[in-house]
Amino acid sequence: MQCDYFDAGLCRSCTLLDRPYPVQVAEKEARVRDLLGERHAPAAWLPTLTSPESGFRNKAKMVVGGTIDEPTLGILDGRGQGVDLRGGGLHTAGIQAVLPTLAAFVPRARPLPYDVPNRRGEAKSVHVTESPSGELMVRFVLRSEQALPRLRAELPWLLEALPQVAVVSVNLLPEHKAVLEGADEIVLTDRETLTMRLGAVDLELRPQSFFQTNTAIAAGLYAQAAEWVDAIDPATVWDLYCGVGGFALHVARPGAGRTSRHAHREVVGIETSEEAVASARGSARRAGLEHVRFAADDATRFATTAESAADTAPPELVIVNPPRRGIGATLAGWLEGSDVEHVVYSSCNPVTLASDLDAMPSFDVVATRVFDMFPQTPHLEAMALLRRR
Repeated sequence: MQCDYFDAGLCRSCTLLDRPYPVQVAEKEARVRDLLGERHAPAAWLPTLTSPESGFRNKAKMVVGGTIDEPTLGILDGRGQGVDLRGGGLHTAGIQAVLPTLAAFVPRARPLPYDVPNRRGEAKSVHVTESPSGELMVRFVLRSEQALPRLRAELPWLLEALPQVAVVSVNLLPEHKAVLEGADEIVLTDRETLTMRLGAVDLELRPQSFFQTNTAIAAGLYAQAAEWVDAIDPATVWDLYCGVGGFALHVARPGAGRTSRHAHREVVGIETSEEAVASARGSARRAGLEHVRFAADDATRFATTAESAADTAPPELVIVNPPRRGIGATLAGWLEGSDVEHVVYSSCNPVTLASDLDAMPSFDVVATRVFDMFPQTPHLEAMALLRRR
């Protein structure tokens, strides 16, 4: 992928952009193999699922800089000044097409771009998410509600200019700190969710719900997990760190073309984010999945205390999709000492994947696959199927 911003030194986020894409993929594969080593070498290394080199990001998080009349959408430089990146090649074509209109919306609604060095202003960033159908969710991250009346007044203009926009919201981030969004969200449109259709599964995203930034690779990730789960054919599954329920909803219906031993599969999804759980519940309800339930809870706390409930027993299979820190010693220790027979571990950090596997010596790695979720960067997703020895 060629990028004028990278060549000019204006943005260096794509740290591997000067490497040919096949080299990037080979280096990522080698890194995962090296970290897992002989002790966790799988019986099968599946081919890496590669991504388009550009136009793959379904979400843009554009910092607002410049002035009211001439705003920038992109990043801030070392002096806290806005660098406009509207022409970057990472985002989907649908997102790239609407960025000029969103930039033009700033002079109309007139929220003062937030001045980081001087800690004044209102508009901090604009987040845009595109669904596979081309619909968009637009979120304005503001310092306060001061500019909210003007945004409401100009919203009809924005929706007429961009009819593909389905959801618009304002996120309030009053603190001066290096985070992307605050806790409070105000939805400005009738619709509150964006539908992400992956295969036969509709995932409903609310404004504060996390979703993988590469739709094609996310679909491959869920499909691979569903294939493994259907081959094992468990009656009960826990999806820990479930987010909006991507894995849970994909494995909820047993069989997927195979003959299953079960009329249905009991699936429990656990996630700390209330917004994500609300999204997952809505998706399950619309899909008519009566045997899937979601709860807002800490994954480790849920797993380690579930057996104290009279009607709760460990499942046959557990899916974990933790943040970069991994599942940690406590949850790994619980899995090691439990009656769980299989684990599907989806990891965005192979370092913690390897350390967590060290804490589960009773499990063999049956298969491993690398998913190139983040081309042009060293980041990756790796998924492993574990079976109790």
